[in-house]
Amino acid sequence: MNWIWQQLETWLSSLKFQFFNRKHHVKLFTGAFGVGVCLSLLLATHIPNSNLAIASSVSNKANDKASVVRFGYQKSAILLKAKGVLEKRLKPEGVSVEWIEFPAGPQLLEAMNVGSVDFGHTGESPPIFAQAAGASLTYIAGIAASPVGSALLVPKDSPIKSISELKGKKIAFQKGSSAHYLLLKILDKAGLKYRDIQPVYLPPADARAAFVRGSINAWVIWDPFYAAAEKDTNARILIDGKNITNQGGYYLASRKFADNNVSTIKAILEEIKKLDDWSNKNKDEVAATLAPVLKIDLDVMKKATQRKTFGVVPIDGKLIAAQQKVADTFYQLKLIPKQINVRSAMLTPAQYAALSPKK
Repeated sequence: MNWIWQQLETWLSSLKFQFFNRKHHVKLFTGAFGVGVCLSLLLATHIPNSNLAIASSVSNKANDKASVVRFGYQKSAILLKAKGVLEKRLKPEGVSVEWIEFPAGPQLLEAMNVGSVDFGHTGESPPIFAQAAGASLTYIAGIAASPVGSALLVPKDSPIKSISELKGKKIAFQKGSSAHYLLLKILDKAGLKYRDIQPVYLPPADARAAFVRGSINAWVIWDPFYAAAEKDTNARILIDGKNITNQGGYYLASRKFADNNVSTIKAILEEIKKLDDWSNKNKDEVAATLAPVLKIDLDVMKKATQRKTFGVVPIDGKLIAAQQKVADTFYQLKLIPKQINVRSAMLTPAQYAALSPKK
């Protein structure tokens, strides 16, 4: 029975996470009905014959390796999908790739928490919010920082000329995203508190619409949305991320996927590293590949690509400390419900060594 209640607590934690970001949720099979069905299955399967359940669990262990990697991605990092390198690498191993697009990192990790995504990438902030909500995720590797690829924008004719003038203003951004943390650092630099502004939580597409309508005063956003806004909305850069934050993002996986698919994850990281190395040397070709896929003007894509640093960064003590600082910042402002230890979502040094891409 203890096992049953542990599983029920896991599902309830999953639901809690969904409602934590319920305004912009992914439409998945959730809710009390889902929990009820799952609990019924647990009772039917495990109470009558616990020995049979244990035997079944042992016999299925060999089949835990996934034959499909459900890869969550955002438009800001679609090159991996466009190039098709993962499919080529994993096909001989009998593993296929399913690509699932999300508007931002929080939605991606919400899907990962409820079991709809195995692997994906986000900025530094989404894993903090996800872990605080009880999500079972694992940091796999870091992503090189591109601080100039994000910025706080105002309309071209806005009277706002300095950060201090943001006091009392409506600022749009995706809650729990890298833009959220960038805004906190920008405000801190100017001596402003989070309570001094009016946060407007919107995903990129909705924020752009609000920006164009003039219903917000400023917008914090990342490339390629940032570059597109510069061209199409005559946005003015009030400040970008340079010298504000040097945090990159992360590749993450569900804990179950990380535990059972070490060779697959290593292969994925190796292909990402190869593509990143090539991309840093061929940025114009990267832009030419992505412009038609994203339906963005080539000049806009070139601008976004030139601002980006491609690269996989190994997770070490320095990176963990930097991520803990992000978590502490959000907790101190009461933007997450509890204090978290990011290290508890990390692998051991030996496990990271096993996943490390070949040089």
